[in-house]
Amino acid sequence: MEKNVTAPDRLGVTLLPDGRRLGWAEWGPASGTPVLFCPGAATSRSLGFGAHLLAGLGDHGVRLISVDRPGLGASDPAPGRTLLDFAGDMTSLVGLRELTGVRGIGFSQGAPFLLACAAAGTLDAAAVVAGTDELAHPSFAASLIPDVAAMVDAVRSDPVAAERFFAGWGDADGFWQRILSMAGDGDRAVYTDPAFAEAYRRALHEAFVQGPGGYARDTVLASARWPFDPADVRIPVDLWYGDADTSPVHSPDLGATLASRLPDARRHVVAGAGGALLWTHAEPILETLMSR
Repeated sequence: MEKNVTAPDRLGVTLLPDGRRLGWAEWGPASGTPVLFCPGAATSRSLGFGAHLLAGLGDHGVRLISVDRPGLGASDPAPGRTLLDFAGDMTSLVGLRELTGVRGIGFSQGAPFLLACAAAGTLDAAAVVAGTDELAHPSFAASLIPDVAAMVDAVRSDPVAAERFFAGWGDADGFWQRILSMAGDGDRAVYTDPAFAEAYRRALHEAFVQGPGGYARDTVLASARWPFDPADVRIPVDLWYGDADTSPVHSPDLGATLASRLPDARRHVVAGAGGALLWTHAEPILETLMSR
């Protein structure tokens, strides 16, 4: 397990067609197969994973590209944006940076953003890791814990008010405490490792540098119905969950329903693993993605 995450090899900003800046970070060889990474909630581009593995994967290695969503970190805000707007940003990024054969990984709250990119045809293959599911889908109405059900209902009834409410949570240190409060023993051991905690907390502070608006918008989008049908995702998708994941905002059934809604999905449930799967099991996740 790689607890000690590595600083990016390269940092940059791409100017989108509408003039907004999109911040990104890269690890691995610049000539490697590009893998777009959609990070978890309220974290910036700087929190990567598996950097020690990237050079040895595939024929030319992996070029891991983590992107700050609008309003977080180094990316300009885009008020009122949707999941499909984000997919459009990623399509622009791929074209402007002349990336080909692009794969993608979405962790936790980054999962719906990744799947929007997949539905838009931006990716050749994808992996969802401890991903937030479509919590507002009717199939989960009876399986959400009360706090999450209330969050979903609030977004459904008044998304503008819900976004203002989520903005009130917008504090990096407070968010760190919420992460620890939801984590099981195994995840807490990963997150509180001194080197990992330093990198994670730095990414949280970077994400909130513009204020809480970016996080609040992300949370509204992740808590609402998706504006695309998973049946439209025509690429192979691997779903990775740990059976010891205690997060109430990941998939209530560890991806079982989501796997049934995707035309080409493989579901992996790792015994004893938790929500920190991206760092505890980076090697099989990356190797499987590169084999697709």
